[in-house]
Amino acid sequence: MTISKKNILKFFESPDYSPSTLKELCKLLRIKGKDQRKKLRSILKELIKEGYIFRDSRGKYRRIGDSIVFGKLEFTRRGTAAYLTTPEGESIFIPLENMKNAMHGDKVVAEIIGHRGLLKKGLVVQIVERSLKKIVGVFETRGLFGFIVPVDPKINYDFYVSSENFGGARPGQLVVAKIIKYPTKAKNPEAKVISVLGNVDDPSNDLPIVLVKHNLPEEFPEEVIEETKKIPTRVYKRDLKGRKDFRDKIVFTIDGEDAKDFDDAVSIELLDNGNYLLGVHIADVSHYVKEGSALDREAYSRGTSVYLIDTVIPMLPFKLSNGICSLVEGKDRLTMSIEMEITPKGDIVNYEINESVIRSKKRLTYSEVNRLLEDNDELVATNLGEEISEKLRLMAKLAKILRTRRKERGAIIDIKSDEVKMILNEKKWPIDIVPRRRGIAEILIEEFMIKANETVAEIFDKFDLPFLYRVHEEPELEEIMELKMYLSVLGIKVNFPKKVHPGTLQKLLEATENHPLRSSVERLLVRSMKRAMYSETNIGHFGLASYSYTHFTSPIRRYPDLIVHRLLKRFLKGEKFSEEQLEDARKKLFMVAKHCSERERKADEAEWDLVAMKKVEYISQHIGEIFDVVVTSVTKFGLFVEIPEKAISGLIHISTLNDYFIYDENRNMLIGERSRKIYRLGDKLKAKVVSADKIRMEIDFEIVEEESENEHVQ
Repeated sequence: MTISKKNILKFFESPDYSPSTLKELCKLLRIKGKDQRKKLRSILKELIKEGYIFRDSRGKYRRIGDSIVFGKLEFTRRGTAAYLTTPEGESIFIPLENMKNAMHGDKVVAEIIGHRGLLKKGLVVQIVERSLKKIVGVFETRGLFGFIVPVDPKINYDFYVSSENFGGARPGQLVVAKIIKYPTKAKNPEAKVISVLGNVDDPSNDLPIVLVKHNLPEEFPEEVIEETKKIPTRVYKRDLKGRKDFRDKIVFTIDGEDAKDFDDAVSIELLDNGNYLLGVHIADVSHYVKEGSALDREAYSRGTSVYLIDTVIPMLPFKLSNGICSLVEGKDRLTMSIEMEITPKGDIVNYEINESVIRSKKRLTYSEVNRLLEDNDELVATNLGEEISEKLRLMAKLAKILRTRRKERGAIIDIKSDEVKMILNEKKWPIDIVPRRRGIAEILIEEFMIKANETVAEIFDKFDLPFLYRVHEEPELEEIMELKMYLSVLGIKVNFPKKVHPGTLQKLLEATENHPLRSSVERLLVRSMKRAMYSETNIGHFGLASYSYTHFTSPIRRYPDLIVHRLLKRFLKGEKFSEEQLEDARKKLFMVAKHCSERERKADEAEWDLVAMKKVEYISQHIGEIFDVVVTSVTKFGLFVEIPEKAISGLIHISTLNDYFIYDENRNMLIGERSRKIYRLGDKLKAKVVSADKIRMEIDFEIVEEESENEHVQ
């Protein structure tokens, strides 16, 4: 047998295989010589890391499968248990006593030993790969030694620090430490302080905390920097061979005011037959980032750019993301262009995809386009010129057609994002929190990108070619029932069919348009649905009501888009796949999809963490002040409330209420034993901020008005 990863994996998957040691494997595979044994060991390590096999306590290599599973541990918020997620997406409950010294983020092998409710219950039998390399926490001393309490509650260990590893840290300071020993049955983990951040409450430390907590890279490796130096800074004539030239067309970008990288541009024409010709032009990153290069490997490792308020951790070096790949105004740029002929009813009757070159006529911002389209601002129209202004008005008409068409097919389009914009001062203190507004300009770009993504995905689905889809599964019935119960408490009656269609959820959003708890309903609706992810198998996109969908439009900041561009170029060149190549391509895409979905989730969590920290810092500057709040959840220990315009949530503990309150679980309300006063979902209250803890991410309120606007007395 030829020693290759593919052949060794087939050997393990054989029904005749029985667990064997390395020596036994060499004998079975007839492997002789030092070099061949070394190659086999290397392949075995790869297969273990990828979750195909594991090496048990007796040194025997065993297959993953049946009662043995491989996956990544995600600890609960308070670190009291964990869930193991397999590559296939199955979730397995692991209680703390079954953890075998594993930590948050570790890749492990576990044995299924029973059930906990509907979930399988597992026992960790082997730690395959440690995730945490550094921690950030508060340094304390006890006698001659020190210890670090991690700021991340998912890490359920304190770290021992010997006196020679204090690194100049003083008690109470926030530090970054390198893990030098992992926990054992008898000992806590050990760490070495590598940098002192300073005061826990200093807002300038928030970013370093998030970077370490989520293991986000700050610098590019030297080999990537060296490779980047060879990337050209302009487009040459030789680059234009075989490309469609759009440089004389009116093509422009529309982005936020603070955007630095522009990976999509648009164009439009009204054809003689009354149809629209929509052009979506995407930066051709694949021309510069070659498969297998150092740039490519690092882009894959990062998976996505991470946007942390006023800081970006880019997927690609700035020379590409803000330079040669960015569709800046007045510069020739290489692109992948899709032109779609769309009828006034929103149907695509023709399309054409080309490698291309554009020269953006204008860098437009959402705010100025909104002033033109919503307010008919004559000054904006004058500044942009008649041609561009007319194109924008035409785009607005087409966007409305496409949006209406999507709504008709049942897509969920009315979720108003509760995303906020943090206004920071020079010391990184949040001085204001304002909702991000979505106007016609934002909707216009969203509709055009969705249409381009759907069109590209449908091509590959039609020809059954290897591809990377963006998929979104239907929600589980249990989650929908939870949403139904929440709505019934609010007095909103909704009949959900056994098979939920996204159009049903869209109608629900319309029914709660002016409800004070609209944002809470939206959040619960989002939680009731599964997370969108990448997959080599097309199962459609539930939320968009799309039969086929992908990510094609942001290759500067998302690795899956870069993969889609490469696949699209192969398709345009008419390259054929052999059966073996098809199988290999789909296996590779499976791994890419899994990795990129994980990286996307990590990026999202980092962004949410930083925003949450800034919200706590903002409210900590308003201790003692009174805000209008809405009750978003009722529990036996109190009321969760939200300041709607700031999207800041906190708890009014039951102990602070002026009565003894009984929790009515069936009706989801608190009832005063003496006063018979009722608190329930949707109540509008006035509450005072009494405390804010950035480390625990907790905000506490107290009611200052005895009567709520929605007073209920039995």
